[in-house]
Parts: sequence; C-alpha cells; structure tokens
Amino acid sequence: MKKIISWLIRFVPRKYLQRVGGFGVRVIGLFYRGSAVTCPVCETSYRTLLPYGRINPRPNALCPNCLSLERHRLIWLYLKEKTNFFGSKLHVLHIAPEACFIKRFEKVHGDNYITADIESPLAKVKMDIHEIPFAENTFDAVLCNHVLEHVRDDIQAMREINRVLKPGGFAILQIPFFNPVPDTTFEDNTITDPRERERIFGQDDHVRKYGHDYPKRIEQAGLQAIEDDFVNTLPEATRQKFGLVKGEILYKGVKVK
Repeated sequence: MKKIISWLIRFVPRKYLQRVGGFGVRVIGLFYRGSAVTCPVCETSYRTLLPYGRINPRPNALCPNCLSLERHRLIWLYLKEKTNFFGSKLHVLHIAPEACFIKRFEKVHGDNYITADIESPLAKVKMDIHEIPFAENTFDAVLCNHVLEHVRDDIQAMREINRVLKPGGFAILQIPFFNPVPDTTFEDNTITDPRERERIFGQDDHVRKYGHDYPKRIEQAGLQAIEDDFVNTLPEATRQKFGLVKGEILYKGVKVK
C-alpha cells in the first residue's frame, strides 16, 4: 500500500488525483474500519489511517473517507477550538481548496465561502495568487495550506493575502519543512529539473525550502506572524485519536490595520 500511494502522488498530476482518487481510497478504507483513530473532519473511525508520502510514506496519515491528512485535521481542530470560524458566517477565501473541507465549509459560510486556484478543478475561481482578483478588506479569513512553496514569489502572494483581508482578519499559512531545516529559506529559480527540485526542495513542484526564518517572511508581507503550538497543548491520547503530529506548528498571519 505504501508503494502504491507513493507512486501515485509522485507521478500522477494533482488535478487528476483530485478528480478520481477519492473513490478508490474509500473502497480501500472499508478494510481499515475500526475504532482506534477517528478523523475529526468527517468523524469516521478506523483501526488505522492509510500511509501517505512521496518517498517515505508516513503511517497513520490519510483518512480514507474524506482524504484529510495530519495538517488538515490540525487546521480543522484549531479553527473549531481557537477561532470563530464555525460560530459565525464569515467571508472566507480558500486558496487551493482541499476536498475534505469544501462542502463542510460551504455549509457554514454559504456563498461567502470562495474557493480559488490557478488550475484546481475543485475551485470556483481561477486565480493567480500573485494578483488576487478581490478588493481590499474583503475577507475575514484566508486559508492557504501548503501553497506558498509552489509559487514564484511567496512574499508577494502573502502581500496580496494581507491586502484582501479585513483589519483583524487572519490567514492560515501552513508550509512544509524538510529536515534538516535551514536557518534561512533557500530558493533558486534556475533549478528546473524535477528530480533535482525533489532532492533540494523536497518535492519536484516546490521552488523553495523553508527555514526557521519563515515567520519573518510572513511579517515582511505586512502580516503579524503567530506561531501556535496548539497541537502540543492537546493530551497525547487526543493526538493519537485524531492522527495528529506532536510538534507541528500552526502558522497564522493577522492583518493588524
């Protein structure tokens, strides 16, 4: 199973996996049903979640039902327990929307929930994150999960996110880190070979390897950077139940004015 999933996510374009991958994974999930772990997004329980990863698949990572990963389940719990995301009808921009979230967020926010991406078939709006086609001070929240490592200019993208946020609004700005994590983010746009990008940046469609300076990059875009160790405040039994990773920091940018 690990080898199959690794091959699929390395060599099948994401837009095709988004269209057809869910059905096959759900069928596999029928053989994993149990009660040891529960996905908080779809509330489905399994004896274990599926492995997921390009080279060394992580165990207990992928929910067979809604396709959530550890980061999606962390974001869901954080939004539920630490924000008013589920308690109020907000204006939300979701960049590169994940299938596990779309219908559930639409149910909460209705037409105020806008999905956008440059190529995803799941998005309502085709959009270049470097030039977001919405007016200043439009959104209460922006969700941008594992996107910035793919874009030409991440700081310009975050400036655009800052521009369209309302004062006091927040953005979830998760990115991947690969060990060893450098002190300073490394990027080199002359590296174009897919295998070389995978070796240096961790994935063949990444254009930078983030370092410990990531919060400074968020602030360079004009946002207040918040590093929240919310997952570490949860009991170990809760992390195991929901398939979360201890130590995963949640990065949030807040528009201060």
